[in-house]
Formats: sequence, C-alpha cells, structure tokens
Amino acid sequence: MSVAVVLFTSDLRVHDQPVLRAALRGAERVVPLFVRDDGVRAAGFDAPNRLAFLADCLGALDAGLRQRGGRLILRTGDVVDEVCRVVRESGARRVHVAAGVSRYATTREERLRTALREAGCALDVHDAVMTAVPPGAITPAGGDAFAVFTPYFRRWSETRLREVCAAPRTVRVPDLASDPLPERPDAEHVSPGLPEGGEAAARKRLTAWLADGIESYEDRHDDLPGDATSRLSPYLHFGCLSPVEAVHRARGKGGAGAEAFVRQLAWRDFHHQVLAARPEVSWSDYRPRGDAWRSDREEIAAWREGRTGYPVVDAAMRQLAHEGWMHNRGRLLVASFLTKTLYVDWRVGARHFLDLLVDGDLANNQLNWQWAAGTGTDTRPGRVLNPLTQATRFDPGGDYVRRWLPELAELPGNKIHRPWLLPPEDRARLTYPDPIVDLAEGRDRFARARG
Repeated sequence: MSVAVVLFTSDLRVHDQPVLRAALRGAERVVPLFVRDDGVRAAGFDAPNRLAFLADCLGALDAGLRQRGGRLILRTGDVVDEVCRVVRESGARRVHVAAGVSRYATTREERLRTALREAGCALDVHDAVMTAVPPGAITPAGGDAFAVFTPYFRRWSETRLREVCAAPRTVRVPDLASDPLPERPDAEHVSPGLPEGGEAAARKRLTAWLADGIESYEDRHDDLPGDATSRLSPYLHFGCLSPVEAVHRARGKGGAGAEAFVRQLAWRDFHHQVLAARPEVSWSDYRPRGDAWRSDREEIAAWREGRTGYPVVDAAMRQLAHEGWMHNRGRLLVASFLTKTLYVDWRVGARHFLDLLVDGDLANNQLNWQWAAGTGTDTRPGRVLNPLTQATRFDPGGDYVRRWLPELAELPGNKIHRPWLLPPEDRARLTYPDPIVDLAEGRDRFARARG
C-alpha cells in the first residue's frame, strides 16, 4: 500500500487543492497532516484572533475530509520532527506541501527536504496554491521581482492561470494517532466580532459576494460606512479559499466591479513576489529613507487604543480591536497617520496589526505598511493622507464614526469629524479627547525629516 503525506500549512481546504490532488494521484492512502508548529509560536505569530480562526479552519477541514471518508491528522511540536515521525509511522515515501514565500516558510522547506532525504522520502513543493500566479513566474527584465505594481499587473493579467481542481470524492487515510482538534482560545482574549473561519464559511461568503456585492465594488470599495468590500482576506490568508478559484469566478461575472476586485487579488500576489525575492523586507525597509523615527509612548498608546482625537482614525482602530479586521481605506488612513503624522516607525504599526488582524499575512501586512510609510513600493513616498479630508470624502455623513465611537453618536455630520470645533459648553460634555497632534505640525515635521 503506497502512502503519501500532505502537509497543510496556509492551504486549509479541499476544493481547488493541488497539493491534496497530487498526493491522491500518486498514492493509495494519504495522510492529511497539520502540525501546530513550535516555530510559529516562538516567532509570535500565534495571536489569539488567528488561533481562534485557525481552530475553526481546522475543524472545517477535518469535516471536509470526513465527508470523503478521511480525517485530519493533527500533531504538535517542531514541524520537521513531526513530519518525519508521521513518515516513519505511515511508511510514506512522499511528502507534499504548498510553496511559501516568507523566510520561515523557505527555511522550513529546506529543513524538510534535508531530513526527508535522510529518511528516504521525497518532498514535492507545489506552486499556485496560496497565490493566483506563483512568485517568480513573471519577472522584469534583469530583475528577480517587480518593484512597481502597474507593470506587474499588466504581465499578471496576461498570465494564464491553472485550471481549478475539483474536490476529491474519496480520501483514504491510514490508521494513525492524532491530537484532538483545538478549541478557540478564551473569549476574553479574542475580538468579540471575529468572523467564523473555515472553508464552508469562505465558500458561502464568496458565493454571496459574487451574487450581491461585486458589481458595485469599483464604485464603493472605499466607502467606509457602506462596508462594500468582500471581507475575504482572512479566508485567503488561511487558504480556506483558493485565489485561483476566486479570480476565475470573478472573471466569470465580468464587469468593472469584477475587474477592480481581481486587481486587488493581483496586489496580493504582487506583495508575495516581492517578499519571495527579498524576504528581509518583512522587517527592514524595502527602500531606506534614512528615517530617524520618533518614539512617543503616549502617542503610540493613543493610536493603538483609538483615542488620537481624530474620529475616523480612532473609529478604524476600534473596528480592528472589535473585529480583528479593518476596512482597507481605514488601514491606509491609520498607517499614514502613525508613520507620517506622528512619524513613528512602520514596524510598530505592523506589529500591532499582526497582534490583532485575523488576516495578518506577513507579505501583505508588512509591505502595505511600508507602502504607507514611503519605504516600500509606493511611487509617491512623500504622500500624506489627511484624516479630515479622507473622512469628508469616504465617511461624509459620519456613519462609520458613529458606529465605532458611541461617545460622538449624537453629533451632526458637519461636526462629527471635528468635535474640537464645537462650542465650549458642548465640547465640555464630550468624553472624547482633543487631537494629540496638529496635522500641519505633523506634516511639516515629516517633510523636514525626509528632506
């Protein structure tokens, strides 16, 4: 009886799952394995929100496998040690895994290859599982990765994607011991509005989005109170949803909204190909600017807790705390405010996001923060987003602010974004703080620092 191991990482699904399909083609029995990796915990990436979402994802993956006669095998420890242990227990001769782009993922692959070779077992690494177009599949002349999105997107759009794999009908799993499936962490440490994780939830959300949402996406994706984004990013991060399938299905709908949505999926691929080529940019500047960042603890705390005195910034930060997610326009606003108005190191903000975001993807989180800070791939590194101008444009009636700042809920739309302009007697009744910095002062300070 031939046996192969499928090591699930950030590809927790059975639909359009090339890693699983390849293993099933080459073996009579397959071990669907997930390792709760000590290395991930040691690196600080096991934030409560993501652990809660992961618990949902693993439960859903196990359910999907059981519907096909299989089950998920769960182990805990060093990922290489646990894979090798399963190989010995099952007699497997091949291990299949999806390619990753982070330094940790590539190091894991190297360690696995070496250890498995010594055990007489082969390692197969599969592309186009976590991205629509594999990192490195398209490159600029004379370079290893595109540094500007527009030319990358042009080539990306011309690239033929692989076909979507059907979910397997049957998965036969050898009799192996498994750790119990994890439960969500204590609710005290998890954002109360965290969405449900897992493949079933992902596919339900994608279907609903394609039926009622994508058509208006081009016009409404920056609408803060309308919340017209897909909210699929957590499912893409954990691989509960295939980016290849998402692109194919969106293109099948057609129209300007679908084109705008596919463009956002291409941005995701763009960041992955940058990180694959330069893994050090997860914590170092892609384009150093010689910044001497400020480190004001009180200002940083005010930003984290949503009490900067700028309602749209604070509303976005409170949404993050409550949902473990933030509207994309809000992400741009709070990142610009921290890095260019307060002039605080982008790594401070990126770390806070990774602590809370359920879609805390290293490539997209770090490189979006660098884009906002002007140390990344933005072709206009000096741009500063004015929160008042942005609020007027993307939350004109103040409904987004009212949703997240109940202390301002009674203010009219023409006052809610500038509560400090209220008459003194009205201002005194508010519990909301004054701005922690003057916007003009922050802008000038940033301009002087960057030269």
